[in-house]
Amino acid sequence: MNNENLTGRLALVTGASGGIGLGVATHLAAGGAEVLLGVRDAAKGMAALDRIRERVPDAHVSVRTLDLASLVSVSALADQLNAEARPIEILVNNAGVMAPATRHTTADGLELQFGTNYVGHAALTFGLLPLLRAGAARVTTVTSAAARHAKLNWADPQSERKYAPVRAYNQSKLANLMFALELDRRSRAGDWGIVSNAAHPGTTLTGLYQAGPNMGRERPAPHEAIMRRLHRLGLFVHGVEQGTLPIVYAATSPQAQGGRLYGPDGFGEFRGAPTELAVYKPARDEAEAARLWDYTVGLAGVELSTVS
Repeated sequence: MNNENLTGRLALVTGASGGIGLGVATHLAAGGAEVLLGVRDAAKGMAALDRIRERVPDAHVSVRTLDLASLVSVSALADQLNAEARPIEILVNNAGVMAPATRHTTADGLELQFGTNYVGHAALTFGLLPLLRAGAARVTTVTSAAARHAKLNWADPQSERKYAPVRAYNQSKLANLMFALELDRRSRAGDWGIVSNAAHPGTTLTGLYQAGPNMGRERPAPHEAIMRRLHRLGLFVHGVEQGTLPIVYAATSPQAQGGRLYGPDGFGEFRGAPTELAVYKPARDEAEAARLWDYTVGLAGVELSTVS
């Protein structure tokens, strides 16, 4: 693995028990960073820790409990890390759920995808701002090419009136992208020292295609089988190692800048090497991003003065 020298840097990766999160955490550890694995399931977290140490025997890694579908859990981790008072140099907001067949909610009553993929990560970032500012951190938030086809539904942001699995997923990933860009704007305006960008892994064969689509279904969803078939054929889908690279590039490369979007350079952004992408049109409205920021502050229950 080709890694930047990250020796001495403290990194936190969410959803690090498998898939893209585990891949990113492994790359960061190989580069010399001390990596905190933010995971919901402690047993899976320990298994991930062992897998990292198999690849990187001298890795400095530890497991931290984090359930992004619970603002209590998010706040607990933020409080714990703030009490430890160690500056954080890298934060990768990666964890997510995709397209449950029926509407589910978080512990706080938010639509599961919007609440987990977006609000949980925004709340975590808000809670860690003192440490991120102290570390002049790079914050990379994972979005999706699906954000190209999304819009914020202000009339029904939590899909309470009408739930469409893919539409709700697309909205959550657009929110991730808009948040990443708005964080960078606010950092520059307030001289916070944080560099914030977004990245997506392309179409990557992970458990995301099995876990979410099977929620609320009696029969297995076809998503994973289709993705595996395409991967075997070498069409549109690549493996975790390749999908990890745009995220790692955005989070660590000196060439990756704030307020930018990174992803694969291949046809349709399905596969390929890391490159800078044009920010998707739905994410370019700065007034909408500011409105989303303020809306999220209210959902997360934080003091506006701490994030403005």
